[in-house]
Amino acid sequence: MTFTDAELDYLSSQRLGRMATAQPDGTLQVSPVGFRYNEGTKTIDIAGHNMARSKKFRNVSDNGRVAFVVDDLASIDPWTPRFLEIRGHAEAIARPTDSAYGDRAGGFDGAIIRVHPERLISYGIEAAPDMQGRNISTRNVD
Repeated sequence: MTFTDAELDYLSSQRLGRMATAQPDGTLQVSPVGFRYNEGTKTIDIAGHNMARSKKFRNVSDNGRVAFVVDDLASIDPWTPRFLEIRGHAEAIARPTDSAYGDRAGGFDGAIIRVHPERLISYGIEAAPDMQGRNISTRNVD
């Protein structure tokens, strides 16, 4: 299993995440992105305006390494942050045929970045943290 039921519920409740990619010179780029969980491929599919012409798409094409995070505040009183970080490899797909977006990539130009999870780190997703904030879950994906 890639994601727990609680993690899938969390992902479905969110609209935006941030994806980090490595540029050819080794510097990092972080971009806010829209996403959907793709049940068929067990991946995160990222689409957007002019995706195929974006720097993040070219970065993924060059090396395929990504980190993707979705986070929010469940409450500000008490302060209750939550996050799910997904590390793995990604594909830059110019014309997806099996994505959650269908062939249109959610009405955008058709190109997507498909993130294949290898390591998951979550906080505050499975249960509320205790007073010391101990409920971080870290695991590798099979």
